Amino acid sequence: MSNAHPLGTAAFSWGEGRIDLFWVAGDASLVHRVFRDGAWATPESLGGTLASGPAVTAWAVDQMEVFAIMPDGTLRNRYWDGAAWHPWESLGGELDPSETPSASSWGPDRLDVFARGRDGKTWHRWWDGTRWVPWEQLER
Repeated sequence: MSNAHPLGTAAFSWGEGRIDLFWVAGDASLVHRVFRDGAWATPESLGGTLASGPAVTAWAVDQMEVFAIMPDGTLRNRYWDGAAWHPWESLGGELDPSETPSASSWGPDRLDVFARGRDGKTWHRWWDGTRWVPWEQLER
C-alpha cells in the first residue's frame, strides 16, 4: 500500500474515539485505515480499480458503506456489516469517472449517493432498507 493517489481521501466517524479513513493508493485500489483505542491500525487494501476518490457514510454504529466510480463509469460500493467487508458491488450508472461521488445517510438502513453523470447532470440512487432504488436524474 503505497503513497496516496491524487484522487483524495474520505474520513468519517460512527462512534466516539473512532475515525475511518479511506484513500486511493498509487495502483488505484482503495485503502482503509481505522483509528481506535488511541492508535492507528495497519492499513488494509479493499481492492478495486478506482477512477474517482472515495465517498463514505454510515447508516448505524459499526455499519458503513464506501462508494467510488470505476474507469467504466459505473458506481461501485463495498460495505462493512460490523464483522466483515462485503465484495465490491456494481450500482451501475453512466457516471463521470473524473468526479468523486457524495454519500449520506439520514437514518437506519437509508443510504443516498449522488454523482455527476457523463451527461453533466447530477444523478441520485438510494438504498431504501430493502433494495437499491434505480437512478434518478436531479437536474433537468
